[in-house]
Amino acid sequence: MDEDFDIPPAEEMNEDLDLPDDAPIIKVGEEKEIGKQGLKKKLVKEGEGWDTPDVGDEVEVHYTGTLLDGTKFDSSRDRGTPFKFTLGQGQVIKGWDQGIKTMKKGENAVFTIPSDLAYGESGSSPTIPPNATLQFDVELLSWTSVKDICKDGGIFKKILTEGEKWENPKDPDEVLVKYEARLEDGTVVAKSDGVEFTVKEGHFCPALSKAVKTMKKGEKVVLTVKPQYGFGETGKLRQGDEGAVPPNATLEITLELVSWKTVSEVTNDKKVLKKILKEGEGYERPNEGAIVKLKVTGKLQDGTIFLKKGYGEEEELFEFKTDEEQVIDGLDRGVMTMKKGEVALLTFAPEYAFGSSQSQEELAVVPPNSTVYYEVELVSFVKEKESWDMNTEEKIEAAGKKKEEGNVLFKAGKYARASKRYEKAVKFIEYDTSFSEEEKKQSKALKVACNLNNAACQLKLKDYKQAEKLCTKVLDLESSNVKALYRRGQAYIHLADLDLAEFDIKKALEIDPDNRDVKLEYRTLKEKMKEYNRREAKFYGNMFAKMNKSDSVDSNKAASKDAEPMSIDSKA
Repeated sequence: MDEDFDIPPAEEMNEDLDLPDDAPIIKVGEEKEIGKQGLKKKLVKEGEGWDTPDVGDEVEVHYTGTLLDGTKFDSSRDRGTPFKFTLGQGQVIKGWDQGIKTMKKGENAVFTIPSDLAYGESGSSPTIPPNATLQFDVELLSWTSVKDICKDGGIFKKILTEGEKWENPKDPDEVLVKYEARLEDGTVVAKSDGVEFTVKEGHFCPALSKAVKTMKKGEKVVLTVKPQYGFGETGKLRQGDEGAVPPNATLEITLELVSWKTVSEVTNDKKVLKKILKEGEGYERPNEGAIVKLKVTGKLQDGTIFLKKGYGEEEELFEFKTDEEQVIDGLDRGVMTMKKGEVALLTFAPEYAFGSSQSQEELAVVPPNSTVYYEVELVSFVKEKESWDMNTEEKIEAAGKKKEEGNVLFKAGKYARASKRYEKAVKFIEYDTSFSEEEKKQSKALKVACNLNNAACQLKLKDYKQAEKLCTKVLDLESSNVKALYRRGQAYIHLADLDLAEFDIKKALEIDPDNRDVKLEYRTLKEKMKEYNRREAKFYGNMFAKMNKSDSVDSNKAASKDAEPMSIDSKA
């Protein structure tokens, strides 16, 4: 393309582009209008796939430009060299920026471009007259994606090599990258053939962390980095193998995301972390009650090994049943997030490890309040049978077993764990439409018992709202269940719903007038109601006293104002 057309001098090139939101669907041989400014497109050859270039992308095309009478004024084909430009940046006429944005790779189309989207009244002497409508036969050969990844012009990313799959690293992940950073004059200021860092903590300059979060494994890019994501107004002094970066310098960084290790939070309090060292197979994970077999190494922060199991040729794998307190809580929780064959580094805060006590382990002593590290390979597991894999008899048997496990845990004061057992018991028999009449009776009795026991757990755990819901479930099945009324009454007292509490406890006494526990709770309720009434009386008493005092002051002021003129009148 000749120089005048390549970089048109027209001032309108800097105006906002009227880019169409959606390209019209066009069949080969058809011509349709694009946008609302008279630009027309006739499809000559279909392109590949569905993707089209975006604003900022570097596109490569072949073209031939003619006037409406067929006069050719320019052709990259004649020169034998494709034409490259950045889309949507005003480097070409508006009709090109709008039209090529609708093309797919390999597509060939003829664009008819009105003068307003070309060279307008001035034309382009000597080949293009004023007010000329132009036609361009364009083939989109390829494009390189260039993205403004921070949406503020601070970092532009051009993809050199596409990555694999679709995942991107996140803040906690550890990435392995190769990079080379240069100044605008080509001076290399930093280079690494492989450096590992946590995305959130970053490396070299802020741009690396920003960029890797948009990249896929194996992706290679060139970053244009403005000072705010480089080294800002201060620059950077020479340090070791890294060169100096002047103040307000723009950097060009070639960056390759070699791989990364996913780091996830197993618990909501961020005190159990898992870093995947090797991906596992499939999608299934152990459930509560699964039998797992592991290779495991436990270490202290200083590297001291206190546990090593399953690595010898003849040594048995480390085996345990999940959710049975057979191992430290962190290992229990962590393993249930793993897949078969997965290797992970698990980090446990003291609360999920050995706590505040010293622990003599197989190979070393674990000091009090130690954060510990377990490298674990999940060799195999056998899941506990789920309800959908059971017949009706097995479901009732499994529910009864979980109820008994819950009872043992409740008596041991382990209310949260007991609650989970009762919940699981109810899930086994939640849907009983296929049960026989006898099985339905057994199922109902188990649901009542488990929900009542779970309500007792929730009262101990001070989750009064959940306790109230569980008791309501029981009362939906047995409206005269004294224990459900009693425990729901307790929950209502703690929730300060004293009227509802009184209703439930009175009803329980009507059903079982001699129940000692219910009588005691009724006394507690009466005391609560008296205390509540005293507080209410005091509150309103104080409020009325303040109101009366205020009214008295206002009355005195009014009387004073009335007295003054009377005094004056008496003297007259």
